[in-house]
Amino acid sequence: MTAFQPETAILTLGDAFFDPVQPADFPDTILRFRNDRAAAQVGLGHLNDAEWTAHFGRFAPLPGSLPQPLAMRYHGHQFRSYNPDLGDGRGFLFAQMRDDHGRLMDLGTKGSGQTPWSRMGDGRLTLKGAVREILATEMLEALGLDTSRTFSVIETGEKLYRNDEPSPTRSAVMVRLNHSHIRYGTFQRQAYLKDEAAMARLCDYVLANLAPQASGPTPAAAVLDHAVHTGARLAAQFMAAGFVHGVLNTDNINITGESFDYGPWRFVPAWDSGFTAAYFDHGGLYSFGRQAEALQWNLYQLAGALRLIAPLDDLRGSLEAFPQAYGAALADAMLGRLGVARRDPQADTALVQTMEKALVATQMSPDRFFFDWRGGVLRGTSAVDYTAEAFAPFIAAVVPYAGTAPTHPYWCDAEPCTMLIDEVEALWAPIAADDDWAPLHAKIAAIRRMAEAHKA
Repeated sequence: MTAFQPETAILTLGDAFFDPVQPADFPDTILRFRNDRAAAQVGLGHLNDAEWTAHFGRFAPLPGSLPQPLAMRYHGHQFRSYNPDLGDGRGFLFAQMRDDHGRLMDLGTKGSGQTPWSRMGDGRLTLKGAVREILATEMLEALGLDTSRTFSVIETGEKLYRNDEPSPTRSAVMVRLNHSHIRYGTFQRQAYLKDEAAMARLCDYVLANLAPQASGPTPAAAVLDHAVHTGARLAAQFMAAGFVHGVLNTDNINITGESFDYGPWRFVPAWDSGFTAAYFDHGGLYSFGRQAEALQWNLYQLAGALRLIAPLDDLRGSLEAFPQAYGAALADAMLGRLGVARRDPQADTALVQTMEKALVATQMSPDRFFFDWRGGVLRGTSAVDYTAEAFAPFIAAVVPYAGTAPTHPYWCDAEPCTMLIDEVEALWAPIAADDDWAPLHAKIAAIRRMAEAHKA
């Protein structure tokens, strides 16, 4: 079993990066979800339920880690409008530790109360929002994405009022496990303040703790190069998963390239580049097919911030490398979900293009497609007519990649495991009506079974 290895690395940045805060004093703490797999990897699997609730519902400090929660300060572009009045408004950094691979990890919260950055908000999270984040992170992790992991959900006994869902509704506090909560907006804040020393400390922190393999002519250039490649990877992983994050603002992208902070997310029912997740994204800025564009735009804002301490010539090469990095990452992600090994860049690109064209032409479910063709071989029988002309180029392109059909029992199921919005609502309904959590737990078990099949 991994031993708990507490850290306080964030304190080396100095108090200009955060505000010490107090968590909310909730009227109740009912444990609803604990991620024992994740807990075991950071040395917290030994906690009993009472200890768990004390730490992740009442926020008693973890021994040797941060003595007090910290609300992080940052700025950001929100739908491409710059906002200097941002920061952790309903969450904080609660603790840091090392995982079983020696990586620095953060435990951050959502719904833990008001902070100096709450901007008139109540600092709370709905229980439904927490359930949605469990489902998003479990599904994305199963599909191989670099994502935050929902670590804990505790119902808090308050009634919340929201304009976009039936109110009053139940409340919760959630804890997520991330490799980092340093956002692009953290760098933007230092640039806005013209604080060169703070920017240099931030780059040094990232390179020492989060990206030790990154390289470049200056620390800032090394940070940007790391961000370009992790950002390209994230955009590609979103596409292969058929996932729409919904709000890819610069304050929602972290420097380690993990997907996190799930609000109006969706999985696409069909391969539609214009599909959006947020009802307020009227122009489709963060639609399914524009996510790579959004992340590239965000990288330009990060580069603009880093120019405070680095010349443009040191940054330009990494920015110009994004299209190539994205193309390679898309081939990795799409062929990875198909379950075949890459052969050579030209053939790999051609295979990806034929897959996308077939999915667009037929408007079929990507979950169904990848389920049927796992290993590059058509799996048994299917409700889809793959003799249709639209699939002919893909079938011709996949022949050199085709291996043997996978053997995990999951691949013999009648239907793939999916996570469309109607399923999310159906899983929430029994919780809301009867406090029945059994369907949710059954779905989590099904998702984890799918994850085992992908790994096998």
